[in-house]
Amino acid sequence: MTHPFHPLRGREVELVTYKKAWGEDRVFYRGDAGQLRHLPVEWTSAAPVDPFKEIAAGRCRFRTEDLLRLADLLEKVKE
Repeated sequence: MTHPFHPLRGREVELVTYKKAWGEDRVFYRGDAGQLRHLPVEWTSAAPVDPFKEIAAGRCRFRTEDLLRLADLLEKVKE
């Protein structure tokens, strides 16, 4: 688990499967009691490397697409 605020951060779990569910890629694993659990793949090390983050190497706090989405939301709030 790599998500900074997830309670299992830093813990390794055995991947059961990786598939699209609820409109996003998710990883499925077994919890401590054996129940099937799932997380967004972005919260794990199984996520593919984001090319923007790789090239930016921590020098850029925001992606262009996110800033454009924010600008659209702010326009809607002003209306």
